[in-house]
Amino acid sequence: MAMTNPVQFIQQTRAEVAKISWPTRREVLLTTVMVFLLAVVAATFFFFVDLLIRTGLTELLAAF
Repeated sequence: MAMTNPVQFIQQTRAEVAKISWPTRREVLLTTVMVFLLAVVAATFFFFVDLLIRTGLTELLAAF
């Protein structure tokens, strides 16, 4: 692997950073809200699945 001149490395790094398309504040806010909503939906789903399984097992074991 060839050694790169530190000045050249910094120039290349700045050129690559300039190519980045940064998200807008609105995009960040929207995706953050979507992540939280999806987390709530997933937590609710797994809560009810757990409740259903627990109730089923309790009834099954109470029968014996």
